[in-house]
Amino acid sequence: MRPSTSSKLKLSFDTVFYYVTNMDTSIAFYRDTLGIPLISRDYVARFDLDGVLIELVPLPPGSVVPGNGNARLCFSVENLPETLDQIHVRGIATSDIKNKKDGRLAFFRDPDGNELCLWEYANPEDAREIVKSAVFYG
Repeated sequence: MRPSTSSKLKLSFDTVFYYVTNMDTSIAFYRDTLGIPLISRDYVARFDLDGVLIELVPLPPGSVVPGNGNARLCFSVENLPETLDQIHVRGIATSDIKNKKDGRLAFFRDPDGNELCLWEYANPEDAREIVKSAVFYG
């Protein structure tokens, strides 16, 4: 018997991960360049950013990093131009700032070409309100 499609799925958040081709290079980028704390490393490398688990997963030899798709890791920042200056000093190229309805953003890439985003809310209180008011429908 199949479960009813009207019943809610019992999901909990696990992690956000990227496939990488060179673990040492990628760990250095996320830990040393971006300053995200590395919390463990075995087969995968695990980072903790404000309670969110981010993992780097090695691709088997000879594999190609999967296509770009539309998923990306997005970091919230208080001052986008200042953060971009800090990113540029570290030798990382970024897109220009793009103004959006509720804020502005810029993109950059990790050593494997995974797209990362920096987002500045127009009103910093909006971020807290969005999280408070979010409802997941199953």
